Amino acid sequence: MAVEAADFMPDEAVTAGIRKDIERYEAARASAVRRVRWRVPLFVGLVLVAVGLIAWLFNTVADPNEQWFSTPHVFLYVLGFAASILLYFQARRPATRMQQSFRQTLLPIIFGFIRDMRYQHGGRPNSFDRLPREAVGPFNRQSFDDVVSGRYEEFSFELYEAELREGAGKGSTRAFKGVVVAFEAMEPFPGILVATRRTNAVMGFFRGMFASKMQELSSGMPELDAAYEFRSDNVEAARPLVTGRLAQALQWLGETWPDDPARVALNGGDGFLLLPQTKNFFELPDISVPLDYGRHVAPMISDMGAMLATAALVRKIGAKDEAGRSGRA
Repeated sequence: MAVEAADFMPDEAVTAGIRKDIERYEAARASAVRRVRWRVPLFVGLVLVAVGLIAWLFNTVADPNEQWFSTPHVFLYVLGFAASILLYFQARRPATRMQQSFRQTLLPIIFGFIRDMRYQHGGRPNSFDRLPREAVGPFNRQSFDDVVSGRYEEFSFELYEAELREGAGKGSTRAFKGVVVAFEAMEPFPGILVATRRTNAVMGFFRGMFASKMQELSSGMPELDAAYEFRSDNVEAARPLVTGRLAQALQWLGETWPDDPARVALNGGDGFLLLPQTKNFFELPDISVPLDYGRHVAPMISDMGAMLATAALVRKIGAKDEAGRSGRA
């Protein structure tokens, strides 16, 4: 199945609203940049003029051989340099304030097609403690970047950037880095079921120790079983999913996210889609760069739509046939 970026874009009416909000933001951004352009040379220039005048006055009482380089002159130059730095940052304050609120202002605009959209930076996601550790392996350090939550179509979700590491300092190893999408399962799974990238024998041994209660299953598809490990603490309930909808979803995921295999986890009423990637998903241009809808905004909307559409598919894995058909997007 061919997957196009346009498949995940909101309709034209929503896109038009986002464009208008971006235009209003762009006007405020351009105004802040213009203020900085005249404030920096003005503030720093005034300091240089003041230092020059005071240094000239010092020359009237200084020894002829020490004019411009006497001890008072040196102290003046040091103070002038420090004042220049202070006033430089003072002059840039409008842009700095706007840069700090850059994401808080833009992301709700960019993702305006998400209902009840909420955004935070660096906070611990509410769903993280429910993420099965078997999906990522052991780790003792975690960090979070941007967190977006809300409603997409008929389900609630929480999407966040996370990096999980095991160990300390340079010797630490990365367990996972990428985007996690947590969502409401259409039908609760009676236990834990994870589908993760197949690892080498050594990593598999340690994962087996870590997930001692989990048993491995097979999807019956050689290519899929070569790429994924399926583990569950409820094999009987997991088997029809692993050989059915979960296998189909992972095949589709292989087309949508071909670089590094996505991971899927079910834990009771919670579902998790883990998409490994090293880039900053919410990366935005510097405040000095004009925001371009086609270059900066549309790809982000498309990526977000693709992730949520994928989550919408994955959440139907455990649904009964009637529920799956009635809830199809």
